[in-house]
Amino acid sequence: MAFGVKRQELIEWKQNAQKGRVSFLTHFWYDPRFPEYKTVTKAACADRDILLAWGKKYGLKEAWLHERETFPHFDLIGEVEKRILRAEGCCEKLTQLKNKARNK
Repeated sequence: MAFGVKRQELIEWKQNAQKGRVSFLTHFWYDPRFPEYKTVTKAACADRDILLAWGKKYGLKEAWLHERETFPHFDLIGEVEKRILRAEGCCEKLTQLKNKARNK
């Protein structure tokens, strides 16, 4: 289940991904298989080859690619999520969610 995503964020994520850019959507998340993780970032791009090349530089395997909706994506969680978002300069949303979770 996804929590903490505004409609406009979702629209922008999809639009950027459909334009062939690697696009990030970070949100609260709960999956009983991974109870220790509270967030996930979906890294998507409509161009599968661009996404795979991008993922390769971060050690992501093709087998981890999700083929969903109109474009593929990687689910980034835990330390991998933090490391990649830092490298991409996209930590703002992750920081916001972590601060929000602490204040509850």
